[in-house]
Amino acid sequence: MHEPSEHGDGRAVDCPLVGVVATYLPRLSEFAFEPGLVAAVDQHAASVRDALVRPRRRGAGLGPGWSDSGSVRREDLADYVLGFTDRLAEAEWTEPVGYDFATLRLTAVCWLVREHDLLSR
Repeated sequence: MHEPSEHGDGRAVDCPLVGVVATYLPRLSEFAFEPGLVAAVDQHAASVRDALVRPRRRGAGLGPGWSDSGSVRREDLADYVLGFTDRLAEAEWTEPVGYDFATLRLTAVCWLVREHDLLSR
């Protein structure tokens, strides 16, 4: 993936996370009204985080994609989102009124972006 352009303040302007956040971040406000949604999004966020943050192997140096900090990197999450949304486009997915696997996953991506402050740095 190419590196996102940044404003002088360090914010990514053409990062694919920007569009996902613009579309799905408002769904986080529904947490207050649907406790089951919190659990579902939390499970999706954990799955994405586990896929992106691999624990440091004992005795091995950190290579590309390896982290010992437990934090999600903007570049890794952006790559994940590009692949995920490409698969959705290939399947001709359309966003439903409620929640399905894809909307829960994309909402979880927004939660990770917010929790790790990935668009302000």
